[in-house]
Amino acid sequence: MIKPRLFSTLQCLRHENPLGLPRSNSRTPPQVPRIQRGLPTKRPLPSVRKVIAVSSAKGGVGKSTIAVNLALSFARLGHRAGILDTDIFGPSIPTLLNLAGEQPRLSDKKQLLPLSNYGVKSMSMGYLVGEEAPVVWRGLMVMKALQQLLWEVDWGGLDVLVMDLPPGTGDTQLTITQQVVLDGAIVVSTPQDVALKDAVKGVEMMRKVDVPLLGMIQNMSVFNCPNCSHSTHIFGSEGVTKACEKHDVTFLGDLPLHASICDDADRGKPTVVAEPESPRAKAFTAIVERIAKTTGL
Repeated sequence: MIKPRLFSTLQCLRHENPLGLPRSNSRTPPQVPRIQRGLPTKRPLPSVRKVIAVSSAKGGVGKSTIAVNLALSFARLGHRAGILDTDIFGPSIPTLLNLAGEQPRLSDKKQLLPLSNYGVKSMSMGYLVGEEAPVVWRGLMVMKALQQLLWEVDWGGLDVLVMDLPPGTGDTQLTITQQVVLDGAIVVSTPQDVALKDAVKGVEMMRKVDVPLLGMIQNMSVFNCPNCSHSTHIFGSEGVTKACEKHDVTFLGDLPLHASICDDADRGKPTVVAEPESPRAKAFTAIVERIAKTTGL
C-alpha cells in the first residue's frame, strides 16, 4: 500500500539520515563505518537484475540525456527498466522525464517508491528538494544521502537499472563502484581532446575498481545542416574511435549533434519517446541492443 509522503529533507539534516526518511524498529538500513579498513564488500541492488553505470568524467557532454534515452530504449525492447540519478548536486532526471516537482511516496517498509514515466522507473535527489533549492552539503552528508538512494529505494523488480553518474572520478563514483555490483560501465565523450582527456580518466578508473567496461559512446559527432544537408564535425570527427583503439575499449556508437535531441530533453520528452522512428532514436536502440547482448539481458 502506498502511503502519503511523510518525510522532508528540510526537517532532518542529520549525518545518518540526510533524506529525512522515517525509521522503524523492524528495519535497520545498511550502515557504512566512517573509518573502514580495506575495501567494502560489493553487493547487488535488491530486486535489480543488471546495473549499468553511465559515466563521462567530464560535464557538459550530454551524459544524462544519453543515460535516460538508453533506459527508455531498454523499456522499448521489453525490459523492465529504471534509472537512478546519483548526482546529488545537479540532478537532471526529473526534468528529462517530465517529472520535475513530483515527490516520491513511501512503501510500508519505509522505502522510497520510484516515480514512473514513459514506462521507466526513476529516483533522483531532484524529487526530494525544490527545483531551485541548492544542496549545500559537505562530503559526509552527500555520501550518506547517496547510501540512502542506493539501498533505500524499492524498485519492485527491474531487469536493468541505468545509473547516471555525476561528472568526475571522486567520492560518488568510488562509493558506487566499490559497494555496488555493476554489470558494466559506459563512458560518454564528445570527440574533442578536452573532453577525451577526462573520459580516458573515467575509463582507467573503471579498470582500477574492476568494473567491466562495456565501451564508449561518441556524442555530438556530426552536425547535419537541416537547410543544405552539409555535414560538419564541429567537435572533431574520430576522437572517441581513436581513443577506443588506443586504450582497447569497445566503440559502442555515434550520436549526432541535433537540435531536436536538446529540444526533446528540455521539454521532458526524450528523443526515444518523441521521435521513436528517427535515425537518432534508432542509434540509441542499436547501442542498447549491443549492451543487452554483452550483459546477457
